[in-house]
Amino acid sequence: QVQLVESGGGLVQPGGSLRLSCAASGRGASGYSVGWFRQAPGKEREFVAARKWSGGNTYYADSVRGRFTVSRDNGANTVYLQMNRLKPEDTAIYYCAAVGGTPTSLYIRFVSTYEFWGQGTQVTVSS
Repeated sequence: QVQLVESGGGLVQPGGSLRLSCAASGRGASGYSVGWFRQAPGKEREFVAARKWSGGNTYYADSVRGRFTVSRDNGANTVYLQMNRLKPEDTAIYYCAAVGGTPTSLYIRFVSTYEFWGQGTQVTVSS
C-alpha cells in the first residue's frame, strides 16, 4: 500500500508559477511511476504529466508541454510538478497518482492505469 499526499496548491495570478509536491510513503513507495492529473469543475479528470520509475522518462499533455516540468527526489520519495506561465484554464484540483513498475508511454496517460491516488490540491489561476 502506498500513501500519497499532495501540497503546494493555491491562488496565483496568470503568468505566475507554483510547485506542487507529492510525497509518497508506505511499503515499496520508491518503486512506482507517478502521474499528475487534474480535474476542473464539470469536467473529467485529465492527464497532465508523468514520470516513469525506470529510466525517468517524462510525459506531458500538449496543453502543458513547455510550461510544466515533473521531477523526482528519490531520496525523499517525492515527486514535484513545477508549473510556470500559468493560465486561467489551468485552474483545477490536481492529483498525483502512483502505479508499480513502468507502464507504456501510452498507458501512463490513462486514469485507469494508476493504483493509488492522493487527495488532491486546489490550483486557482485568477487575477
